[in-house]
Amino acid sequence: MKGRVIALDEWKGRPAAAMVVDGRLSDLIVDPPAEIVRPGTVYLAVTDRPVKGQGGIFVRLPQGGTGFLRAKDGVKPGQPVLVQVTGYGEPGKATPLTSKLLLKGRFAILTPGAPGLNISRRIKDEEVRLSLHDAVSGIDLGGGGAILRSNTIEAEPEDVAAELEELATLGANLLSEGGGRDPALLLDGPNAHELALRDWPSVGDCDDTPGSFARHGIDEMVDGVSRALVQLDGGATAWIEPTRALVAVDVNTGGDTSAAAGLKANVALTRDLPRQLRCRGLGGQITIDFAPMPKRDRRQIEQIMRSAFRGDETETAMVGWTPLGHYELQRKRDRFHWTEPG
Repeated sequence: MKGRVIALDEWKGRPAAAMVVDGRLSDLIVDPPAEIVRPGTVYLAVTDRPVKGQGGIFVRLPQGGTGFLRAKDGVKPGQPVLVQVTGYGEPGKATPLTSKLLLKGRFAILTPGAPGLNISRRIKDEEVRLSLHDAVSGIDLGGGGAILRSNTIEAEPEDVAAELEELATLGANLLSEGGGRDPALLLDGPNAHELALRDWPSVGDCDDTPGSFARHGIDEMVDGVSRALVQLDGGATAWIEPTRALVAVDVNTGGDTSAAAGLKANVALTRDLPRQLRCRGLGGQITIDFAPMPKRDRRQIEQIMRSAFRGDETETAMVGWTPLGHYELQRKRDRFHWTEPG
C-alpha cells in the first residue's frame, strides 16, 4: 500500500491517531486515561514550597494536584501563576510545568510574554516569507509574539492570519483569567485527534470514521509496536523495554555470524529507533546496548543517529557513549506511553 493514510479512531476506548506511510506505521498517538493530564493544559496555579537545589518550586493545581515549576529566585509561596503542562510526568512525580506559555495552531504558535515575529527557517522563499509577514504584522498579539511554522508554506496567508487572530484572542482570555487566587483549569491540552490534525502533514487521506483502524490494518500494526521484541532488517532483533528509571534497548545480531553482523544490526536499529519511540510513546532516559562492533564504527552510528532524529519533532538529546560502551539519549516525554497498565 503506497502513499500516506491518517486514521482517527479509538484504541481500548481512548482517542487514538495513526499515520501509515507506504503500508508501515509511521506515527501513533494514544490518549492517556482521563485522570492523567495532557501536555498543553493551562492552569492557574498557586505556588507552594520551593525546592532548593532543583531550581524550582512545587505548585498547587485544581482538585489537589501538584506540579513542579522551574522558576528563578524570587518566586514566593502563595503567589498565583499561569502555567502550562510541558510533558507527561514520571510515575509518582509532580506534573512538569512551565510559566512560558505556548499556544499552538496548525500554522502558528502564539508566545504570550515573548514579543517578536519569527518565521520558520525552513521557509526559504523570500516572497513567501514577505507575504506571510505582511498578512500577520497588523494582528494585535497583546504584547506577546508569534512563530509561523514550516507548514505555513502550504497555506494561504489569510488562513494563517485568521488562525493567529484566534490564538491571540485565546491568549488574551487566558491572561485575563490569571488574576484569580485559587487553582483553576483554564485550557485542556489537545487530545490525540487534535494533535494529529494540528501537527501531521495534510498530504494523504484522513479517515476519521469509526473502525478506521481495522479497515486500514492498523490494529495489527499497533499490536506489533506493543511488544518488546523488534524484528530488524537482515534477521537482527532488538528489545525495547521501559523501566521506572529508563528505557533499555538491547540489540542482537540473530543468526548472522559474519564479521559485519554487529554493525549491520546496529545500523538497522538506529534507523528505526525514532519511529519505534514515537509509536510506543517513550521518552526520558534511553540507554542502548548495541551489538558488539569495533570502536571505529561508533562514528558511523552517531552520524546515522543524528540523521534519523533530525526529522523527529520530539526534542531528543544525543548524550553519547558510556564507559561500558552503551549509548545514551535524553528524550522529552511529550507522548503517553500507552502500553503501560491502565
